[in-house]
Amino acid sequence: MRTIDVILLKDLDRLGAQGAVVHVKPGFARNYLLPNGLAELATPARLKTIAVIHQQQRRKRERVHAEFDALKRQLESRPLALTLTVGDEEKAFGSITAHDIAQALAQAGMPVEKRAIRLEEPIKTLGVHEVPVRLHPDVTATVKVSVTKA
Repeated sequence: MRTIDVILLKDLDRLGAQGAVVHVKPGFARNYLLPNGLAELATPARLKTIAVIHQQQRRKRERVHAEFDALKRQLESRPLALTLTVGDEEKAFGSITAHDIAQALAQAGMPVEKRAIRLEEPIKTLGVHEVPVRLHPDVTATVKVSVTKA
């Protein structure tokens, strides 16, 4: 059975991801993939270009991952101290939210977006709490938040 190689220009279900080189039947390529701009023929020159692009993307991913790893180490090395107004019988007035944690981190020189802080519910008790912060899909830091009486 005869097949030809094409480079996918878009992600296609059951066929492959963008930039992948796939073997398809000539009719499928000629009648569907090429006219719809979903793929292009895999020529030697184009394959070299794709290899260079993949290498650049890999280097960029590694650099970004290293930056987020450094931020993770920085976040995990310093505990965060916040205060909570507490009344009689240790009943909390208010709570500590993701917004409060984001502000405290920004003041400490480690700006993090509020939505990256994965706080299931606001903190309403005294003590040390571990709060996950998702910096990147592959990198999650755990920040220790020490909550003391105001």
